[in-house]
Amino acid sequence: MQPITDRPIRWGILATGGIATSFVEDLAAVPGAQAFAVASRREESARMFAERHGIGRAYGSWQELAADPEVDVVYVATPHSAHHSAAKLLLEAGKAVLCEKPFTLNAAESAELVALARKREVLLMEAMWTWLDPSVRRIVELIDDGAIGEVRSVQAEFGFVGPADPGHRLWDPAAGGGALLDLGVYPVAFAQLLLGEPESVQATARLTDRGVDAHTGMLLGYGSGATALLSCSLEVQCGQRASIQGDSGRIEIERDFFHPAGFTLHREGRDPETFHGPVGDGHGYGLEAAEVMRCLRAGETESALVPLDATLAVMRTLDAVRQRIGVRYPGE
Repeated sequence: MQPITDRPIRWGILATGGIATSFVEDLAAVPGAQAFAVASRREESARMFAERHGIGRAYGSWQELAADPEVDVVYVATPHSAHHSAAKLLLEAGKAVLCEKPFTLNAAESAELVALARKREVLLMEAMWTWLDPSVRRIVELIDDGAIGEVRSVQAEFGFVGPADPGHRLWDPAAGGGALLDLGVYPVAFAQLLLGEPESVQATARLTDRGVDAHTGMLLGYGSGATALLSCSLEVQCGQRASIQGDSGRIEIERDFFHPAGFTLHREGRDPETFHGPVGDGHGYGLEAAEVMRCLRAGETESALVPLDATLAVMRTLDAVRQRIGVRYPGE
């Protein structure tokens, strides 16, 4: 992949929902980024999105966006049940791809995309903003420096009360519905950033009458004896808290661990230290765009901060959890 060094990087946006809107709003504040084209399966939807956000090109099919020779990279903002087909189309066309989380429905689909991107030598990255968040990066640095000793336990929760509409995609097996893929990917990714891929996975869940999980608890085990106790829910409003316990201290995140405003470090024999992350005006998606653009400027096809092997490891854990709780999606 040739580095792009002499001009703005031209972004395509695939899909026109709420998350695509947030991404484009944040993209406007990223130096050297240009929202260049948008595609939807409905031309009217693409045209309205383009007009709203000042985007010059609007396409009524994904294929047209993939074929546009002036688009450098595409942000895939579809529901996750369509991530595999959308990203595969784009990679086959030679486009760099930033794909929303969860990466795909399962690890096999993810592995196919990774293999394709590596074969074509094209950039592919999961939009895992948690791993790029300044507060989370600072937590990783502190742990690497031994601030809390060896990590023994990670706890994280993510939940809210889901939509009342039984036809909503969050309850639909065909759309990869349930708490695990939409919400559980965050605590799993957070734990694996700190502890790596687990050696054992235990899980329990309450399933809906349509066979997707409404509430799931997970226990990840490691050869070191460390554990990660995680939960996700579409039934209860959680505080989105996280706690990391080491053998000589702990780190507490009181809210929104996936994109925290700050955290508190507790060390033996010292007063608690509170760290505050940078205050930004955006939604947080600019972090993802900036990392992709850094890679494109450097001619890199994988991000060192959001590596594809780590994305695959998270997907394998999500698969293992689904196997334990008995959730399968149509076609699997």
